[in-house]
Amino acid sequence: MRLSVRGLLVSIACVAGAAVAAGEDVNGSMADRVQACTPCHGVQGRGTEDPYFPRLGGKPAGYLYNQLHAFKTGRRKYPPMNYLLQFLTDDYLKQMAEYFASQHPPLPDISPPDVSPAVMKRGEELVNSGDADHGVPPCSSCHGTHLTGQDPGIPGLLGLRAAYISAQLGGWRYGTRTATAPDCMQVVAGHLSEVDVTSVAAWLSTRPAPADPTPAPKGSYALPLACGSEPGDAK
Repeated sequence: MRLSVRGLLVSIACVAGAAVAAGEDVNGSMADRVQACTPCHGVQGRGTEDPYFPRLGGKPAGYLYNQLHAFKTGRRKYPPMNYLLQFLTDDYLKQMAEYFASQHPPLPDISPPDVSPAVMKRGEELVNSGDADHGVPPCSSCHGTHLTGQDPGIPGLLGLRAAYISAQLGGWRYGTRTATAPDCMQVVAGHLSEVDVTSVAAWLSTRPAPADPTPAPKGSYALPLACGSEPGDAK
């Protein structure tokens, strides 16, 4: 993920706001306390025009906490976030995660795809059917039929721009993004080609919101492989 001058300056503001918010004498709701996060992640975590800062609103609290903790400990590396979170307690990270999980802002407007119909078709196939010959399960088998994720640790994939999805899949493929072992996403992404990554990212970025955008309850379906972020739910 890139580190732009704008991103660095905004993140410094986030550092100051969050550090104050973690103090014992600070009054106000969590909504007030996370205002410093909105320049990067949008009001209610809805995202912004910058595709490299993801939408947070409505994702499972367990997933959001896992990511906050990963930035705090350095498992995920992005200097402004690493610096921001190293000063916050795990309990406070959980409160932040629960706040953003409770928010359900509307998805952003969908932009027309800038790839060919063949690429979009490949993306749809991978998301809904996978590619058994190459060891790739359908994205929907983990992230749900409606791609809204499952509590507590499987994120929804809606409302994200293609550039962000592509960057994260690339991170999984090359080991710059990791999760608790067994790291199922690293296994799956490792079987994707560059074209597959482009295809999945393009197709997912054009998906509209379902009638119910909330994550499926824990245990709604079993995962196709062991996944450390969702222990006990895999086949």
